[in-house]
Amino acid sequence: MGNNAISLNSIEKKFQQKQVIAPLSLEIPKGELIGLLGPSGCGKTTLIKMIMGMIKPDNGSIQVLNYTVPHKQLLTDIGYMAQSDALYLDLTGEENLHFFAKLYRLSKKEREERVNYAASLVHLTDDLNRKVLNYSGGMKRRLSLAIALIQNPKLLILDEPTVGIDPVLKKEIWQELIRLKNDEHKTILVTTHAMDEAERCDQLAMLRNGHIIAHGTPHDLKAHYQAKDFDEVFLKAGGEAL
Repeated sequence: MGNNAISLNSIEKKFQQKQVIAPLSLEIPKGELIGLLGPSGCGKTTLIKMIMGMIKPDNGSIQVLNYTVPHKQLLTDIGYMAQSDALYLDLTGEENLHFFAKLYRLSKKEREERVNYAASLVHLTDDLNRKVLNYSGGMKRRLSLAIALIQNPKLLILDEPTVGIDPVLKKEIWQELIRLKNDEHKTILVTTHAMDEAERCDQLAMLRNGHIIAHGTPHDLKAHYQAKDFDEVFLKAGGEAL
């Protein structure tokens, strides 16, 4: 495994006889920001859930941070943000953050520091005392991202993290993701449909019908397919319109 944060070895998954993930292999180096691109229903979320250990592959093996999935240590080492927000609506933003922080073995001082850092990152400091019930959709996404960062994980897995977030905050969140990668050497796996986000990744893996149809740096993919954008790369690689 060595320098890879994630190694997928010939994994596949069927649901009710439908092949959702075809035999698929992929290696994701440590300390890189990887984008997983593909249309709805192509298998992105299933793939992420298998990496997390939430779904077991029918065949093949998965290693994450030198552990074979599933492994208890990965609950601490992975920060996960799902497509749908899993929040306690009757609690305040701060109570949500403290609840999730308590799941990890952090001292009270560490918990306070992490809650303050995460809330500040997503611009929720002034709204922490409000019940999440009264948050907008964008605020709930921001809180979900803060929760994914709460335990200072080595690997961040973010499923459509900026959906419903305004363009200014989206830009700031991406700046912070790049800082986390560069300064704190975190590995970050992001699923996205957004072309501007794809451009900022170190590597892209394009998924269609459970197959990776293209994989490489943004520059190399566009050069290889002589494409002006990733929609065109996807089409030329054998996909349909993103």
